[in-house]
Amino acid sequence: MKTIITTAYRPTEETKRCAKDTAQALGLTVAERNKRPIYKLHEELAADILVCKKERLELYPVGQSEPFFFHPNSAAFRSKRPLADDPLIEVSGLVAGDSFLDCTLGMASDALIGSLVVGDAGRVVGCESDPVIGHIVREGLKRYTDMPQLHESMRRIEVVSTDALDYLKAHGDDSFDVIYMDPMFTERITEASNFAPLRSNADHGQLTEEWVEEAKRVAKKSVVLKAHFRSTDFETFGFKRRVRPNTKFHFGVIHPNTGK
Repeated sequence: MKTIITTAYRPTEETKRCAKDTAQALGLTVAERNKRPIYKLHEELAADILVCKKERLELYPVGQSEPFFFHPNSAAFRSKRPLADDPLIEVSGLVAGDSFLDCTLGMASDALIGSLVVGDAGRVVGCESDPVIGHIVREGLKRYTDMPQLHESMRRIEVVSTDALDYLKAHGDDSFDVIYMDPMFTERITEASNFAPLRSNADHGQLTEEWVEEAKRVAKKSVVLKAHFRSTDFETFGFKRRVRPNTKFHFGVIHPNTGK
């Protein structure tokens, strides 16, 4: 499905400039809003609509009335808890100064927690295969104004619009301390409502042996998988499952240099 860019219902010079810049960055077309509602734009243009608003970018996939936009989501409350107790941090062994690669960036919630932990001396990279989603998240990380305590960690995250496997193949052995992967769940989790508008757009690619093997080669410390508790990927690909009672997802870990 193609994507067309427009402005807010009542455009300003700022939102017009945003639309032009966004179109140039993504190689897309701008359509005049002309006070048309989103459903009318869907009907007339037969395209997903990316709206440039003053405070953020909003994507309305065809058939959806609710937009996708950047928000720190679960990272907002996770950041208020002891980070050492966060299941991702506990399983991965991530510490200050480490490098962290999030192969499935999504809303960047996990990347943000990783950025809080690694600090200024560390590095966080997130892969997003869909260039439009990647751009929305990249701009959101730059422009988000609430929760000032998270701003520095947000700005540190590098968003790369590429397939994770291709990115891994382009890097040498032990290039990142921790590599993290959270493929779209095969079973819908209702709590993840913020991602609901994108379920038809998002990459539903599942793990492959090649992906896991490349991650093991590039990771120095650990490869971490997050998946639905019913997923067999942990056992299929050799992850040591960490069971989390009364939760709908588990974590698994491989330590490439120890074989454990």
